Amino acid sequence: MSGKKRYHMRRKDKEIKRRPEILNLIMKQEFMTIAMCRDNEPYLITVDYSFDKKKNAFYFHCASSGKKNDFLSSNPRVWGTIIEDLGYVQGECEHSYRSVHFWGKVSKVKNVREKTRALELMIDKLDDDPEQCRKDAITKDAVEKVEIIRIDAEGFTGKKSIY
Repeated sequence: MSGKKRYHMRRKDKEIKRRPEILNLIMKQEFMTIAMCRDNEPYLITVDYSFDKKKNAFYFHCASSGKKNDFLSSNPRVWGTIIEDLGYVQGECEHSYRSVHFWGKVSKVKNVREKTRALELMIDKLDDDPEQCRKDAITKDAVEKVEIIRIDAEGFTGKKSIY
């Protein structure tokens, strides 16, 4: 985002600044929403995901063709959000939440080792019995066929409103 206007958070008291808190939120949630654009037409998707802290990258799987792939192939720049809904606060007319926004660039993962690692991260995050699920789901044939998308995150902003 260099060379572009940088915005600041108006409510500094709600800003999440510490990376450990941002990572905690990212690791705890199941879904993220990703905004993309092609030819001045916006498109949003919500997907389950995993996050690799070492690579600072999100992973999700999808079909190998369709609208999402067409948009991402046309413009690999994306913006995403992850929200932790902490509920409506009765009698206060307020809603508690934490959120993280991120931006980055998308690429398709072709390397078998990285595809396998991405699937392992997703299974470990979501499944109650990850070892069994890994054995059943991560086969050579499955890894070859699955489409894995990586978002290399370039930045994060976090916000919380807790009552």
